Amino acid sequence: MDVRFLGIAELDGTPPAAVVVDVMRAFTVAAWAFARGAERIVLAGSLDEALALKARHPGWAALKDGAPAPGFDAVNSPALLRSAELGGRTVVQKTTAGTVGALAVRDAPLVLCAGFVVAEATAGLLRHRGCDSVTYVVTGEDGRAEEDLACAQYIAGRAAGTAPDPAGHLRRAAHSRAAAELAQGIRDGAHPDDVALCLELDRFPFAMVAGPEDGLMVLRPYAVPAPA
Repeated sequence: MDVRFLGIAELDGTPPAAVVVDVMRAFTVAAWAFARGAERIVLAGSLDEALALKARHPGWAALKDGAPAPGFDAVNSPALLRSAELGGRTVVQKTTAGTVGALAVRDAPLVLCAGFVVAEATAGLLRHRGCDSVTYVVTGEDGRAEEDLACAQYIAGRAAGTAPDPAGHLRRAAHSRAAAELAQGIRDGAHPDDVALCLELDRFPFAMVAGPEDGLMVLRPYAVPAPA
């Protein structure tokens, strides 16, 4: 399998398959939104776009990075979202890195969004599709975020059919700059449980597939078929 690990700014051309990784916290939050009943997540390109979508569709829920703000229903925290009631709703998500990375590869034939919470399902879908060339988009810290790289490398190993030890990868993420900043309350809109929730390996049984719908980039949960 041809595998590349690139930051958003390093992307060149359109990969045949892309796995966009944002562990802390965009795609952990997305997975929790689906677990709480969300039907789909619209990945917005800007805060203004997110607010405009919310204004046109008052029944949608909008969330963002940072502190709470007028017009937004939630912030980008899995702990703060885990009790939300989102049954059947569309969620609009705008974050600093994760949504930016997904939109950067929106023309790829297959776009998956991932964190540790959906790692095995993501790897399983790559195996099921027979992907032999995959670009992992490491979204945080200009492609250097240790938690995203650790997760991407773990998924890549599982997708290749090997059995990497998850403990080492999770340890790297737990000692990352993002984990430290969340634990210390440096990042706005955080909860003390966020780091632990972001490091729950395979909490959810679905992968998350993004693709164009009516001019929007839409993320949906995807149940991976069982191996034949």
